[in-house]
Amino acid sequence: MDPAVRVPTLPGASFRLPPQLEGLRRLAYNLYWSWHPEARVLFSYVDSAGWARYRNPVAVLSGSIQWSDHLASTAFMAEYHDVIRDFDRYLANGREHWFHRLHARDLDGPIAYFCAEYGFYESLGIYSGGLGVLAGDHAKTASDMALPFIGVGLLYRKGYFRQTIDADGHQEHAYPDYDVSRLPILRAQGVDGEPLLVPVELPGRTLQVAVWCVQVGRVPVLLLDTDIPENDESDRPISHILYVRGREMRLHQELVLGVGGVRAIRALGIAPAAWHLNEGHSAFLLAERAREYVAGGLPLEEALARVRRDSVFTIHTPVSAGNERFEVDLVRRVAGPLLDGDGRPNTGGVPVERILELGRGNDGDAGQFDMTAFSLRLTNGANAVSKLHAVTANATWQAVVSKPILGITNGIHTPTWVGTPLRELLERYLNADLDNLDETTDRGRFWERIDRIPAPELWAAHMRQKRELAIFARGRLRSQFARHGEAPSVLEELDSVLDPEVLTIGFARRFATYKRAALLFTDIARLARLLWDADRPLQVVFAGKAHPADRPGQQVIQEIFTRSRSPELRGRVFILEDYDMRIARFLVQGVDVWLNNPRRPLEASGTSGMKAAANGVINVSVLDGWWDEGYTGDNGWAIGGRETKPDEAAQDWADAMDLYRLLEEEIVPRYYDRDPQGLPLAWIETMRRSISSTIWRFSTTRMLRDYAEQLYLPAAGLEVPDPAAGAPRRQIITEAG
Repeated sequence: MDPAVRVPTLPGASFRLPPQLEGLRRLAYNLYWSWHPEARVLFSYVDSAGWARYRNPVAVLSGSIQWSDHLASTAFMAEYHDVIRDFDRYLANGREHWFHRLHARDLDGPIAYFCAEYGFYESLGIYSGGLGVLAGDHAKTASDMALPFIGVGLLYRKGYFRQTIDADGHQEHAYPDYDVSRLPILRAQGVDGEPLLVPVELPGRTLQVAVWCVQVGRVPVLLLDTDIPENDESDRPISHILYVRGREMRLHQELVLGVGGVRAIRALGIAPAAWHLNEGHSAFLLAERAREYVAGGLPLEEALARVRRDSVFTIHTPVSAGNERFEVDLVRRVAGPLLDGDGRPNTGGVPVERILELGRGNDGDAGQFDMTAFSLRLTNGANAVSKLHAVTANATWQAVVSKPILGITNGIHTPTWVGTPLRELLERYLNADLDNLDETTDRGRFWERIDRIPAPELWAAHMRQKRELAIFARGRLRSQFARHGEAPSVLEELDSVLDPEVLTIGFARRFATYKRAALLFTDIARLARLLWDADRPLQVVFAGKAHPADRPGQQVIQEIFTRSRSPELRGRVFILEDYDMRIARFLVQGVDVWLNNPRRPLEASGTSGMKAAANGVINVSVLDGWWDEGYTGDNGWAIGGRETKPDEAAQDWADAMDLYRLLEEEIVPRYYDRDPQGLPLAWIETMRRSISSTIWRFSTTRMLRDYAEQLYLPAAGLEVPDPAAGAPRRQIITEAG
């Protein structure tokens, strides 16, 4: 089949372009630019101030631009033609890629991928953190690998909250109001040529759901929106806020995602070969598909078996709060009419009591509907997101699953996260193609030739990325402290903080308490000696948000902020507010050490450390999540071991002491041990191992191959071939798999 899934869309913003530059419109509405720096540079040439302000090409092109100047510029026009040529070539060459060569001709339809959030780029704020960024990386890689694929999510017009930290360290929350006409998204077009709407029945009324499309390379992602005039004012906010606190509103969101998503795909005439639930938020898609089969005449249990046959599920956390649950009475009241059919002709019906029975959790609580348990019972295969997480997931869900939960470790979309200076080195010395990690020619496996990059140049690229981080962070800190009312002299001091010559530690993630962000402050005097050593100083940068309902997490932020302004640590410890994908890129590219110290085994995977490792940043982490399998002994450091103490306080103390020991005896000495030319040769060798041991193994390219071979193809009724044996053979996958 054609690797590109096509969704008809209506025209977007009405900005005018010269005919010679009409390609900019196509490029602006395809998020290809989000992982191709040359495309972003082109838009910055169009309007540098507009790009710096919006970081969104649709908003840039909607401004007032003197096109005659650009048309007269030979350099601009040459760059334009180069970028558009590469863009068109990218979209056209899907049949050359691994998946299409081996599998696509026997695949009956695309993979339909449902997720509550997507992190593509910071200017499209429909993500909160790791789950969304992983989903964005998943879609980008499906595009790179020409995997027939369509995503489904929600269009949050107010997104996730923007974080500020006040002068006392309190996290404050503000929700933006996005102007969708200036975002790189388009309305999907129905068969009647009008904007596509799909109905979702709710108690006493029918909700109309608008369907938007964001094009991610070859991959369309449908975004569902309830904020339209066809809906009552009380229903329009359903899709406004990501991870809204109210439980009934959250249930409405997840009904729209699951049920509305299936109906949008059907309305577009798309017939998926397999359905992937990325976390349990979209679980109602399983009930909706069963309802379809019942409406078509199948008995209920056969309908459920059909749904189970071609559905797969990814579980992302062992933390109970991360697994969605609703009161059964709430589900009966809100979802019952939709599921039962409510007496409507030709609608079928799935008894809500049967759905509630399938959603009973592993604790047997009949008063709770567990979205994870429901998803596990109605899917053909399930995976955890690291090998260690698979162990904990199987132990947790053994009473629910009929076969083992697989361990498919997360990865990262390398072109999105590797810094430009390092990327240029990889291309120059190793002929690397980060857009095509599944390459099988001589260009493949470039990470095995990492020693060919001269040490001085690798270090220079790293130092360039450190300087970029320092310049960016100083500007953000200046804005923060100016808002706090700090004196001009204090703001002036920020011009020299985060010296790139100083060993720099980064810590950035969601501030859940089990991640132990404040572990580094266990012994302030010992930490202060490390930070202020006259010859071998240290500095630390924190960033991250806590959910508005997570008061303990917000207290951690306040503690870190207060510590950072204390006399002992001030000037060496900083916290950047409003963590997003842009801050994340600067940090994972520009620090020396990536610190991660969760309570084992509560970190399911973690991907920020993978992003850092691909940039030559060295991980110092507890052996949890991905690092439990990624640590090789020579590519970073492990805090503690694999045995854990039953007493949390004792474990925290032991891990803190081991972290201090590593810093004092191994990390700091290795960083500051220089040759006559000023190069830390031993450190650079560890950087090489960090890159070579992770850039493929923990990429979304490797991850998506695993998904295809272990979940997607079996769910689609195909067996994975021996590459030497030719095309895959059709086989029937039974209910038991």
